[in-house]
Amino acid sequence: MEWLAMSDDLDSLVSRLRFRHLRLLVELHRCGTLSKAAATLHLSQPALSKTLKEVEDAFGFPLFRRGARGLAPTTRGEVIVQGAATLLAALGHLSESAQASSEVPVAMLHLGAPPAVAAGGALPAVLALLQARSERVVVRLREQAVPQLFEALLQGELDALLTSFNQAAFAAKRATRLVYKRCAEHEYVVIAPPTHPLARRRRVGWDALVDAQWIMPEPALLSRQALESQFLRAGVAVPAPCIVSNNPATNVQLVAAGAGLAAVPRGMATAEQRLGRIAVLRVEMTPSRVPVALVYRAASAGDPVIKLLHAVVHELTV
Repeated sequence: MEWLAMSDDLDSLVSRLRFRHLRLLVELHRCGTLSKAAATLHLSQPALSKTLKEVEDAFGFPLFRRGARGLAPTTRGEVIVQGAATLLAALGHLSESAQASSEVPVAMLHLGAPPAVAAGGALPAVLALLQARSERVVVRLREQAVPQLFEALLQGELDALLTSFNQAAFAAKRATRLVYKRCAEHEYVVIAPPTHPLARRRRVGWDALVDAQWIMPEPALLSRQALESQFLRAGVAVPAPCIVSNNPATNVQLVAAGAGLAAVPRGMATAEQRLGRIAVLRVEMTPSRVPVALVYRAASAGDPVIKLLHAVVHELTV
């Protein structure tokens, strides 16, 4: 009987809601006022108010609070607006897949990854195996900082993430709505120009690294936090970077040019080290390993492309 009641509720929503209603909710949330949203949607304010009431009546509870500063979503309204954004993004992805298809159907995968994972971590192996398993999957890759990637995933702009991962750090990202599959680790090393005095030492302590010129990512990135934790564990001050750069591939080249020291995934340093363009320092305690995980929305678990991606990650993990 509970399943039947849920089915009746869904049938009621399907019969009463349209995609234009979803767009209305998203624009109201984005604009914050009826007047601005009405102008964006090319509607009169009374017409927009009437439509909003129809949508709220369909759900059976208020979606927005009216105040002196405009509109703000209620607790349940925020969930509905988030879902509306996801459904609109899914509709765009569906249209994109249809336009990309000719005689052979094409499935689009919108995948996000931070630069460290995209440039030399788990991502290349995952995408190579994914293409080997199915040539009909077209991947659109977005490289961005982790916080922005999570927001894009929750908004439906991305289907999945292959990202550096910290369960505690992402507890605020509505973890119950997301699925996490830990799949790899980044081992970080400290690199320096080959002529740097520390490159000749058999062992380098973190106290010797304090006064060096450093190239570091932004403080919000897990790789930066892992690096800073090593200085703190050694009981020394965390140096301020001379260059802030989030892309480890760029940072390797900056080190090779003599701009300073950096901590990068070991796999990204190997080729330049063999060419003699950089040196990997023999640091007493190497920077913490950063876990990497596949992340996707729980509601997408049954999607064939997500199932394939999950299977590929599992195959590379075991």
